[in-house]
Amino acid sequence: MIADTEAWAAVIISLRVALVSVLVMLIPGIAMAWWLARARSGFSAVVEALVNLPLVLPPVVVGYLLLRMLGRGGWIGGPLHEHLGIDVAFTWWAAAVASAVMGFPLLVRSTRLAIELVDRDLERAAANVGAGPWSTFHRITLPLALPGVLAGSILAFARSLGEFGATILVAGNLPGSTRTLALAIWTETQDPAGEDRVMILVLFSVVLSVVAMILAELLGRRLERRLGRRR
Repeated sequence: MIADTEAWAAVIISLRVALVSVLVMLIPGIAMAWWLARARSGFSAVVEALVNLPLVLPPVVVGYLLLRMLGRGGWIGGPLHEHLGIDVAFTWWAAAVASAVMGFPLLVRSTRLAIELVDRDLERAAANVGAGPWSTFHRITLPLALPGVLAGSILAFARSLGEFGATILVAGNLPGSTRTLALAIWTETQDPAGEDRVMILVLFSVVLSVVAMILAELLGRRLERRLGRRR
């Protein structure tokens, strides 16, 4: 019974971590996607490479770098601990940060593609009638790109649910605190008596991932149909 309670606690922690990670990355991700879609600078290639870096780096490398930043000796974690008494590393907040970093490229890619597909003539027409850049963005660009933003958010959410390598380094594997779904599956595989719990957690993970992929695909198709009607 205790083990079952810990297993389902991991599911709840994973959902909380994934939701917070998406909320953390949403505004910066949309801003970055808009800049990459509209930038006319050679520097944008460097920025895009840095944004996509978590996709190609081993997750444990990302986790190590985050630990160096968020730990008590890090340039972020150090001042937080010294001046505010706040520790980020080895908390579920650290797991959320790790998930946000790993899912950020997926959100940016989907949102950037959606923004690039928005008809620029509509933005120019809004500017011609006196709308400023911000007004044009939130009244024209963002509503048209919203399916892509939602699709990217869902993909980032699903990626956060499956995050393992970066999380275990920066947040640890503390039951009831930082043990997420992926970490719980790995932990249960070390116990010969944990096969049934592993299967339940694996099935739960598969169902969430399949639902997320279906929703992302439906939103992507909706975006294509909407933009196709406008052309």
